[in-house]
Amino acid sequence: MERMSARPHHVGSPYDKDNAEWLLARFREFGWDAEIEVFSVLFPTPTERVLELVAPTRFTARLEEAVVSVDPTSNQKNEQLPTYNAYSIDGDVTGPLVYVNYGRPQDYDVLERYGVSVKDAIVIARYGESWRGIKPKVAAEHGAIGCLIYSDPRDDGFGAGEVFPNGPMRPSDGAQRGSVMDMPVYPGDPLTPGVGATADARRLAVKDATTLTRIPVMPISYADAQPLLASLTGAVVPADWRGGLPIAYHFGPGAGQAHLKLAFSWDQKPLYDVIARLRGSTFPDQWVLRGNHHDAWVNGAEDPVSGMAAVLEEARALGELHKQGWSPKRTIIYCAWDGEEPALLGSTEWAETHAGELQQHAVAYVNSDSNGRGFLEAEGSHTLERFINDVARDIEDPETHLSVWKRKQARAIDQAKAEDKDKVRSRADWRIGALGSGSDYTPFLQHLGVPSLNIGYGGEDSSGIYHSIYDDFYFYTHFLDTDFAYGRALAQTGGTVVIRLADADILPFQYANLVDTLRTYDEELQVLVKKKREEIAERNREIADGVFAAINDPRRPRVAPKVEPVPPAIELTPIARAIETLARRAVALDEARAAAAKKSASTAALAAIDVKIAQSEQQLLDAAGLVHREWFKHLLYAPGFYTGYGVKTMPGVREAIEQAQYQSLPAEIARVAKALEREAAWLDVITKDLRGLK
Repeated sequence: MERMSARPHHVGSPYDKDNAEWLLARFREFGWDAEIEVFSVLFPTPTERVLELVAPTRFTARLEEAVVSVDPTSNQKNEQLPTYNAYSIDGDVTGPLVYVNYGRPQDYDVLERYGVSVKDAIVIARYGESWRGIKPKVAAEHGAIGCLIYSDPRDDGFGAGEVFPNGPMRPSDGAQRGSVMDMPVYPGDPLTPGVGATADARRLAVKDATTLTRIPVMPISYADAQPLLASLTGAVVPADWRGGLPIAYHFGPGAGQAHLKLAFSWDQKPLYDVIARLRGSTFPDQWVLRGNHHDAWVNGAEDPVSGMAAVLEEARALGELHKQGWSPKRTIIYCAWDGEEPALLGSTEWAETHAGELQQHAVAYVNSDSNGRGFLEAEGSHTLERFINDVARDIEDPETHLSVWKRKQARAIDQAKAEDKDKVRSRADWRIGALGSGSDYTPFLQHLGVPSLNIGYGGEDSSGIYHSIYDDFYFYTHFLDTDFAYGRALAQTGGTVVIRLADADILPFQYANLVDTLRTYDEELQVLVKKKREEIAERNREIADGVFAAINDPRRPRVAPKVEPVPPAIELTPIARAIETLARRAVALDEARAAAAKKSASTAALAAIDVKIAQSEQQLLDAAGLVHREWFKHLLYAPGFYTGYGVKTMPGVREAIEQAQYQSLPAEIARVAKALEREAAWLDVITKDLRGLK
């Protein structure tokens, strides 16, 4: 970690390449067959940044994070990327300011009810509650001409604890860099959607890239945000919109006028993906993939080096085992990705370049990113839920000396509602979350249908230095996993996952947990429909009764919401029926697998079965992709169109309900049902093959 985070290493920087070459040398030293694959991607960096309050008083934003004397790498100014949002368009705009809370769609519903418009205004939103790229996206849809995103001290500054260097929270000049590319449409290089960004790839013109923002956007600190927010007038915002600054929070617009000017260099930068292989002895054409990214916004000790260091230690340990005579049955591929921070660039371009091979050979992809102290967090394909639970039972938590499974189970029981505690206690496995986006599993799972897991530790070391110059070795060793105990735990966990996937005769996928999870998704959709119908009906009654018109109080909403059509009766039975068909096939397959484990089958027969097991995830894809974002093809898991990172399960159905696109619901319900039926038929074939083993 100290070596990799010694200097800023963003995409295109000298130390980014230096780190890649250092990683390559380490993998080769450990005994791996390693190489660097190079891609060329669009990665804009700032050439001009100006933010001014021009009325009623003048204020020029500093737009710079302060050097901290005790932090030895915070002064590397000549190498640091300035605070900016990647893939914002150029712009020079002046307009009134409007505060939009977190800038989510529901926040604009509140603005509408207060009679506040953002048309031709510059919005100021606080970080949190949704991915940053959603904020300018929604602002532009409502007519805004610019967007500022600030870190409110209530969320990750002094409202949450002592600020750096006295504590781990964000200081007043701290700001969060990050991408605002519309990744829910497609991640990766904006100019090469769907194909690898190789030197000879056909590229779109920048003006034709659909994932760039429509308005200029920039992140700022709460020191720079306070004068802007203090200039606002109009109604005082509701209580849950108020941050931690010592001012009254108003909606605006008012006398406050801001000038935002941004310009970027729109050039290509190289990516350096480090790919290391350990060839399998029995099933060499089956690949177990393990990945973490190595690029950072600045020094990136927590994000991503805390994960990359542990993954590299796994590779060292597996290399030592190999030198002592062990060979994995399946080929193991370790990947150190470049360009994750701007847009999942390295993983996406590599996966798109090798798409055909991956769908034929990859049996699983296991991802990590940042790592910290606390509980094992695991999300991913629910066919791997039982598997990761079994791994967790065999890893010791370094603080409690319980298994990490037991520690997480205890927390789940503690956090469950009173009526749900017995369910949590009695379930054999704790539930893993579904994957949305935000890290390098996205192209593997949601584009190619490679079964995937995302693992890491955390939950006990909150901080406010995310994507700032303070995310460095000094900070990590003072406030996070200070003795690297959980770095060691991650290496043990990831290494165990890889060895068990690589050495299993029959891949350890289990489908009963998938079925159980699908039933919860079906129940959630039914509750969503019922809740939406009730909320709309109640709101329409209030409008009809004149409730809003009768309230003459400037602190209350003054504009009634629009009358909405009550959702029609929605028939979800095809999904429920398909789930039950899949449930029967899952039981039969698990029984056949248990019987097959007692047989001595040929390598060829086992290999054929394993390939089908791995490809079962692909049955849940639809080649047509999701509506308005065809790159995403998985019908069970996707990042939300208006959440960015947060997952939407059964996304076509769920988002059609949420966005009142009721006319598309029958087709979306049918698509999910057919995918589940394909999965059931696929499991039937695997079951017959298992029963046929000699």
